Amino acid sequence: MRPGAPNYQNGMVSSLESEGELRLNIYIPSSTPPTAPSLSKKIVQVAAACLLLAICAGILAAGMTSNSAANRDFISYWAAGQRIAHGADPYNGLAILKLEKSAGWQPNRPLIMRNPPFALFLTIPLGFVNAKTGAVLWSLAILLCLMTSLRLLRRMHGCPNNRLHLLGYVFAPALACLLAGQTSAFVLLGLTFFLYFHRSRQFLSGAALLLCALKPHLFLPFGVVLLAWIGMSKAYRILAGATLALSVSCALSFLFDRSIYSQYSSMAGSTGIEGEFVPTLSELFRIAIRPEAAWLQFLPALLTSIWALWYFRRSSRYWDWSTHGSLLLMISVLVAPYAWLTDQVVLLPAILQVVYSYSDSSRDRPLIWFALVDGTALCEVFSGVQLDSVLFTWTAAAWLAWYLWAMHPSRNPSKCPEPVLLA
Repeated sequence: MRPGAPNYQNGMVSSLESEGELRLNIYIPSSTPPTAPSLSKKIVQVAAACLLLAICAGILAAGMTSNSAANRDFISYWAAGQRIAHGADPYNGLAILKLEKSAGWQPNRPLIMRNPPFALFLTIPLGFVNAKTGAVLWSLAILLCLMTSLRLLRRMHGCPNNRLHLLGYVFAPALACLLAGQTSAFVLLGLTFFLYFHRSRQFLSGAALLLCALKPHLFLPFGVVLLAWIGMSKAYRILAGATLALSVSCALSFLFDRSIYSQYSSMAGSTGIEGEFVPTLSELFRIAIRPEAAWLQFLPALLTSIWALWYFRRSSRYWDWSTHGSLLLMISVLVAPYAWLTDQVVLLPAILQVVYSYSDSSRDRPLIWFALVDGTALCEVFSGVQLDSVLFTWTAAAWLAWYLWAMHPSRNPSKCPEPVLLA
């Protein structure tokens, strides 16, 4: 073992400070491992979840208007579903604009779904309902993804006797995702499934990565390390699950539209996204250096991927996706070439890791700082700031800074025995 590397065994962490000197840190879990709930308790929980969703459906149906359903990101998925479900091109701008206008879309340019064809399986059900009904069902699906993710994340932390996971419902990116009708909640669900099942059910966890592939640009350093980890740990069932899920999804899209891939290629070449402002640090970097050089927007992710491989190599003997992966996730979103506030909902596993690490501590300063950062972002969301505004460029950096500060060994030694970045 290299000097300074922790050794995890029997709930204790030991590290060699120098030759002949052994420092021992006791790692005390925040709670006992979760026990399997009884059948009756499971039935009650399922019934309660169904009742909650029914109530939410009623509220959404009562408060949703055709105009509110049509004038948000959801309309691009509905229009794509309307087209693909009937074997038509879901990336045809003129046809999409006509559909969106019929639903109440106000701008004179189409809002085209930019996800690749293997993501269309999510939109096919929308092809058989009107825009308002589709918006209600889509919002319920987003809410269900959020509920399931938070429940699994709570179980990952031992089902502590608190309700700190409820902070996820007031996390600004989560609420922005629900209001806009964005697919980022599905990405969060796929990531959570991977983290929860990557040891016990590797094939299932690999299949869940299909949802992460909806927005692969959010996971560039994370994905590079994931491939390296699969190769090193010989977790080929994860790769098999991901490959099968992706193949089935691609085949499904092809069955509905035999020209889907050429149509997507044509749309991707004329999407014009390079001319739009995206509130990321990568975008600001490109603008500051050379605005017309689109490749500069990918340079931070490339350099960070190199660092991520070094970080993985240094920590590979005791790699844990629930802890080391959180840092990678934070940095991957920070350097993403394209990302909006709604995409930051995928940071919830890392956010809750910090929150739960202080749940049994009298120190509440990290939670106070979380409230300040999240509250500021919520003020922007509810004041009507557009998601492509420069006013949202600070959020990803703020979450990373908060994470590093809260999880530093000097501040949280029992939960982070290994220095987070460059110790």
